[in-house]
Amino acid sequence: MSNKPNSTHKLSKIRRADPQFEREKAQYDHPLPSREYVLETLAAQGAPLEFGRLVELLDVQPFEQEPFQRRLGAMARDAQLMQNRRGDWLIPDKADLVRGRIVGHPDGFGFLVPEEGGVDLFLSAKEMDKVLHGDRAIARVIGIDRKGRPEGKIVEVTEHVNKHVVGRVVEEHGVRFVVAENKRISQDILLAPPEKGAKKSLKVQSGQVVMIELIEQPSKHSQPIGRLIEVLGNYADPGMEIEIALRKHELPYEFSGEALGETRKLPDAVRKTDWKGREDITALPLVTIDSETARDFDDAVFCERKGKGFRLVVAIADVSHYVTAGGALDADAYARGNSVYFPRRVIPMLPEKLSNGLCSLNPQVERLCMVCDMEIAGSGAIRRYRFYPAVMFSHARLTYTEVAAALYDKDPKTRERLAPQLPHLEALDLLYRQLAKERVKRGAIDFETVETRMIFDDHGKIERIEPYERNDAHRLIEECMLAANVCASEFLREREHPSLYRVHEGPTPERLLKLRDFLVTFGFQLGGGDEPKAQDYARLLEKIGQRPDRQLLQTVMLRSLRQAIYSPDNVGHFGLAYESYTHFTSPIRRYPDLLVHRAIKSALAARRYEPGNWEEIGLHCSMTERRADDATRDVEAWLKCFYMKDRVGEIFEGSISSVVPFGIFVALDGVFVEGLVHVSELGQDYFHFDEKSHAMVGERSGRRFRLSDRVRVQLTRVDMEANKIDFRLADEVPARGKPKH
Repeated sequence: MSNKPNSTHKLSKIRRADPQFEREKAQYDHPLPSREYVLETLAAQGAPLEFGRLVELLDVQPFEQEPFQRRLGAMARDAQLMQNRRGDWLIPDKADLVRGRIVGHPDGFGFLVPEEGGVDLFLSAKEMDKVLHGDRAIARVIGIDRKGRPEGKIVEVTEHVNKHVVGRVVEEHGVRFVVAENKRISQDILLAPPEKGAKKSLKVQSGQVVMIELIEQPSKHSQPIGRLIEVLGNYADPGMEIEIALRKHELPYEFSGEALGETRKLPDAVRKTDWKGREDITALPLVTIDSETARDFDDAVFCERKGKGFRLVVAIADVSHYVTAGGALDADAYARGNSVYFPRRVIPMLPEKLSNGLCSLNPQVERLCMVCDMEIAGSGAIRRYRFYPAVMFSHARLTYTEVAAALYDKDPKTRERLAPQLPHLEALDLLYRQLAKERVKRGAIDFETVETRMIFDDHGKIERIEPYERNDAHRLIEECMLAANVCASEFLREREHPSLYRVHEGPTPERLLKLRDFLVTFGFQLGGGDEPKAQDYARLLEKIGQRPDRQLLQTVMLRSLRQAIYSPDNVGHFGLAYESYTHFTSPIRRYPDLLVHRAIKSALAARRYEPGNWEEIGLHCSMTERRADDATRDVEAWLKCFYMKDRVGEIFEGSISSVVPFGIFVALDGVFVEGLVHVSELGQDYFHFDEKSHAMVGERSGRRFRLSDRVRVQLTRVDMEANKIDFRLADEVPARGKPKH
């Protein structure tokens, strides 16, 4: 059945003998076959078709063949069609072809991850010579490799995504090439000679870190070639690890000229014209409570007793007043998605004039804010809340340390110094106690984790790493922010206004099954059946108590959960046990919070804020969050390697923090550094990875190395280039606990 309509129109006003008319009429009577019709025809034939046969079946006229050929080419570029070696046209899906994204491995091989789900295709090192990590390609399934994985052969590269690469210059036999910092790019990239006539010739030495622009992508006949565009310096230069991470993870670190131009036009302080439509809460003794090193203050709080309950006011910087939708500042903030906090350096989401100045709730200055004003019962339940724009005046900048000293240590000098704020702080602490009880009652999961911080010397290198204790002052502010976030999500949900929710789904069926199988070996069960709730996890943690193997059980429970993301679909937050939750409290450093502010303002004005496709925005913001985490992990890993490089040969005690097919990772006590004991270093035996029990097991000896087991290790190697620390086993420390049978 053809979808090419036959025209019966009478064009009587045009002379029939006119050649131009005849051509126009022919084109009208014979429009090009649509893409859908081409695919239908090929599918119906059930075999590849040569161009002539396809033309015949689709009734393509001679004068149409050239534009029809272009249409087929466009369909091929979009991976809807492809040609085989004979030149016949076929549908990729019919030829066991898979479209997907390339994921490289540092050892040279890789995988093609299918776009539409399914099993990854293994790609040999030879196949990976044709592509770079991140590229998109079409591959044909050619068989099964020796490990039982489907193996693929690349048929066509549909998209090269790597435009720039950061790496180190290496020179061998007079040939210079770049070794990428991203170890998933395993190909050496040839360095092109300086262009003749270039205005500025960059000089580079072997071993230096550079940024290159790819001028030739890899193919089966040639390796990639790059042009030098920036020399960053020597590998051990102070701050080089951050410069590398910024470029390796493609983090935007320079604001556009347009965004800086918009920033310069902003005032240095709140103007009287900005007060319009806002409530005056400058007399309310709001205070900020943050860490000693904080420079941007998103939130301020105030609490007072109201009868048997409380009034809690959470004031949040009104970034949306200055960063307007569709502007250059907004575009830069969206591209960044969030601020990135490296050790000793911050890449802010907004220019400093905003992040540390105009939008920061600094003490003793007027600031524009959005307020969540809550009435909370003595039990900790939120009775009522109200959102409104306001002008505030922070009465004090307090730190967690001094608030804890005043409230919990009862330090006389601190209490005297904070005397004006003390009644409100004590009311805030009483409220926190009730909110904490509500948290337990709600069933929120509270995993125990050890946070650390790096202490640096005058040269910018780690002097030591120490645990960072969160005190009740941290938790007090956290509960206030959670309450405001819950009110924000409820406000938007009730008004059916679209927004981005912070969603956290429970475990997948596969992860849940693995967790249950693991818990059985210890005599424990997770309640809740096929759909456990956060409360079921919390009850299990309570049952586990302070057993010697608590850390092991908690770690496996934590890893069974999915990662929190941003989404317009409100499916609740599993870990916090909220049916509805969003981020409202940090618009200086998180773009989703800025969107939530705009949505709330629109809802208050009975309007709708539509920035575009909410789902795509959620995916983007989730990506930028993961990107920031990956970059900070890279920097911390490099700094830890530098910290450990002079301690090769030393013996340490630690716990197994992860078990993988190629060995065990060990976290050192007191040092808070992690490294690998390769499977070949585990002993004279064949060791096999037991995923179910999170252990490596010796085939002959039955010796087991299980997650959280105690071991003694010797530091054998620190690889600064690969950010890797290697150990070998020394004499062991007895395990803390054994599973019940």
